[in-house]
Amino acid sequence: MNITTCLFPAAGYGTRFLPATKAIPKEMLPILNKPLLQYGVEEAIDAGFNNMAIVTGRGKRAIEDHFDVSYELEAQIRGTDKEQYLVEIRNLIDKCSFTYIRQNEMKGLGHAILTGKPLINQSAFAVILADDLCTAEEGVLSQMVRMYEKYKCSIVAVEEIEKNQSNRYGIIAGEKIDDDCYRVNLMVEKPEPEEAPSNLAIIGRYILTSDIFDLLQNQKPGKNGEIQITDALMKQAQQGKVIAYKFKGRRFDCGNLDGFMEAVNYYYQALRDNT
Repeated sequence: MNITTCLFPAAGYGTRFLPATKAIPKEMLPILNKPLLQYGVEEAIDAGFNNMAIVTGRGKRAIEDHFDVSYELEAQIRGTDKEQYLVEIRNLIDKCSFTYIRQNEMKGLGHAILTGKPLINQSAFAVILADDLCTAEEGVLSQMVRMYEKYKCSIVAVEEIEKNQSNRYGIIAGEKIDDDCYRVNLMVEKPEPEEAPSNLAIIGRYILTSDIFDLLQNQKPGKNGEIQITDALMKQAQQGKVIAYKFKGRRFDCGNLDGFMEAVNYYYQALRDNT
């Protein structure tokens, strides 16, 4: 069965970008002229997904407005040279559907994914965290779909990090089964560097099988009192059902100011090079 739904957890407060995110969702912060979330949706479409399921919260109406037709704006600029700026987003809206559900409490990524369960009616689905902006010759999610088709289990994207950054990520360890893949046997949420089992960190790209919902439903809160996706994935890993894929490409951590500015500069230079 083809997987066609991509889930976007987008209910977080974005406190590291206050005061900008007091009224603007962090997922709508622009990298040049496109918001972060749009880059994620485009990556999902390129990977063959046509249903975008978005978990939102209070103050996130701008997300729904962005992925909708703006009749007044379009009428105002129709026939002018500014009309070209909306062609890309209109094409995107025409290619897929958008469904939304609200997360009433911020209790971790696992809770956000569990909140999205009513929007998922398939045996597997993808998850993109929009503030992990990825660029690659072949989209990261497209690469992961191929891994899912091969292994038929949950897939997490990983990259090598400096060991002193381990307390910012879920860290995996496992048996290497080919050049880019590991069968996971251990996952630890944000360990201190001396406790990290490796330097392979999970980034914001997942393909999850639907049994993850039962695991999350019964998952006790972990670190910081949150329901952690890594804890639920660890239960799948104990059955040999999680593959960590070291993706080809580059990731920008746009959840912090340094990564955000690095992404802006990178995309601006790429734009200049192509004009």
